[in-house]
Amino acid sequence: MPDGKVVHIETGKLAKQADGSVVITIGNTMLLATVCSKTEAGDNVDFLPLMVDYQEKYASVGRFPGGFFKREARLSDYEVLISRLVDRAIRPLFPDDYHADTQVLISLISSDDNILPDSYAALAASAAITISDIPFNGPISEVRVARINGEFVINPYRDQLVNADLDLIVSASMHDINMVEGEMNEVSEEVMTEALKFAHEAIKLQCHAQLELQKIAGKPKRTYSHETNDELLKKAIFDFSVDKVYAVAKEGNPSKQVRKEKFEKIREAFVATLSPEEAAEKSFLIKKYFHDAEKKGVRMAVLNERRRLDGRNLEEIRPIWCEVNYLPSAHGSSIFTRGETQSLTSVTLGSKMDEQIIDGAVISGYNKFLLHYNFPPYSTGEVKPMRGTGRREVGHGNLAMRGLKKMMPDDVVYTIRVVSDVLESNGSSSMATVCAGSMALMDAGIKMKKPLAGIAMGLISDAETKKYAVLSDILGDEDHLGDMDFKVVGTKDGITACQMDIKVDGLSYEVLSQALMQARAGRLHILGEMEKAISSPREDYKPHAPRIITLTIPREFIGAVIGPGGKIIQEMQRETETTITIEEVGEFGKVEIMGNNRDKVQAVIDRIKGITAVPEVGDIYQGKVRSIQPYGAFVEFLPGKDGLLHISEVEHRRLETLEGVLKEGDMIEVQLIGHDKKTGKYKLSKKSLMPKPEGQHKHQKQESPAADAES
Repeated sequence: MPDGKVVHIETGKLAKQADGSVVITIGNTMLLATVCSKTEAGDNVDFLPLMVDYQEKYASVGRFPGGFFKREARLSDYEVLISRLVDRAIRPLFPDDYHADTQVLISLISSDDNILPDSYAALAASAAITISDIPFNGPISEVRVARINGEFVINPYRDQLVNADLDLIVSASMHDINMVEGEMNEVSEEVMTEALKFAHEAIKLQCHAQLELQKIAGKPKRTYSHETNDELLKKAIFDFSVDKVYAVAKEGNPSKQVRKEKFEKIREAFVATLSPEEAAEKSFLIKKYFHDAEKKGVRMAVLNERRRLDGRNLEEIRPIWCEVNYLPSAHGSSIFTRGETQSLTSVTLGSKMDEQIIDGAVISGYNKFLLHYNFPPYSTGEVKPMRGTGRREVGHGNLAMRGLKKMMPDDVVYTIRVVSDVLESNGSSSMATVCAGSMALMDAGIKMKKPLAGIAMGLISDAETKKYAVLSDILGDEDHLGDMDFKVVGTKDGITACQMDIKVDGLSYEVLSQALMQARAGRLHILGEMEKAISSPREDYKPHAPRIITLTIPREFIGAVIGPGGKIIQEMQRETETTITIEEVGEFGKVEIMGNNRDKVQAVIDRIKGITAVPEVGDIYQGKVRSIQPYGAFVEFLPGKDGLLHISEVEHRRLETLEGVLKEGDMIEVQLIGHDKKTGKYKLSKKSLMPKPEGQHKHQKQESPAADAES
């Protein structure tokens, strides 16, 4: 391996009843991948029912799962994201006419702390399929490519990634790249292209190793027949429909619904040429062939006319309008609308107590920046049951989060939750989420380093004519009927995240480079439109947003601030309606105070400063009379610190009693005049701050023998 690691691929020992199984070993990391596929397809199925699940076993790291049941449950978001990476890499490599239910399972069964298993999951899956009897136009593999200190590294160790300014997962076959996803620190388009080339060379070696294994242990590929076709019907539909579809696509219309109705009328017109019995009998094939005819007609129109379904030219961005501060009660909000795609995004600011706890087998810790992407069925005018967060929502939200977090300030004290509700969708709602998220964060007063925007690029190509068209800001139809979906997130100065899926073989680096440069131009245009709504972060947070103040105190005072059984900190929170958290950081304690009322937050600050203050003889304090005794008064001059104000130190005149002079609860100004470090007792004076009466001798302390005894 070019990364210097030895990778073992083993088969024939575990899970032998699966159609294909392998164990990948790198150091102490072991991945078991299996694949099973039914021999027959279901009736009227014209797609591949593929299920890919990646799961990390807690035993692989010698840990118990959390929760009540103490066993692995539903996949975490992290596992879903890796499952998607594998799915997107292998799905295009199955034959178009293979429609049997297929399941790929990848399990992390042993883990090495410094080796990231996601870099090898697709290699394991592809190897299992390659040696099986399941038809597959692979092999493929995935690698992580990172740029560390200016040098590209394949599958870096976990501790190396800390210094990376580019982190990509790249999938490819021996000949072509078909999937990319990752994040980076505002790198240029040229650096992106070089990273992909570098990754592909490593992938070729992994594909070659799989082919060698197939020669040794591979099974003959099965024969199958999953489609029943009617070539005469197909020709009739193409002859009737393609030119008509071409004409609709050529005229262009910005309304998805209008285009859909026009295409539907073409299909209905063809169905009317058939007898009712034939139309009913062949309804599945009619739908399938018309979809293929529509795809051909639309693609021909784009390649020949150089115009789009909605009438735009190839590089044109749909009309954009934006608004910020739309939700009065949110801490930050925005609307981003581009054509028929719309995101309403909100920002909520929280404290350390709102951090997300991540408790995975391999990945654990805390997350202070969350982005949740919601895609309700009404966004596409559909009726579907709401059944929780889907894998697509997890993946699209993760892409937007990775792009935005690169421009988050380094010193942000809040836990931040960004929620994008997609209200309309016709083309890249994840990129709309990036744009709306950037504006909402700035509206919330988060000091973003730079504004961000996202754009989705498409491709339509024809292998016979060698024609191709790179499309900026693609529609949903262009994504579905096209050859590429390439999402790019970035600032005016560089790329911060990307995601690419390619459905065609032979994508040249020349075309890829053109797509990146075209994406940059589109991104700059979108940033200009966003700037009309908000150009920089607000100077302050919203009046109703929580305020967080961070204090650093010596570690020895943490117990004093918390109090016995948490009494003092709970009392402060209750009285001031604030949230206070304390954590040890080296030799200090980090205190975080969050509250909506500035004065109450300041009251907490004052009290903590008082608790942690070191009293100095001669300092003057505002104190509160706690109790009255015959020999004087006890005064709280700092939070938790009482001192004796002897009766002789109240006034210059001699007092027999304090009745009528002081009472409990009085606020008085006192000076610290003594501190016995052995006993910790403090002596206070009030008269030392008063002017002496004329003719009185120089002040002398008048202490009774009882003073020391009772103080």
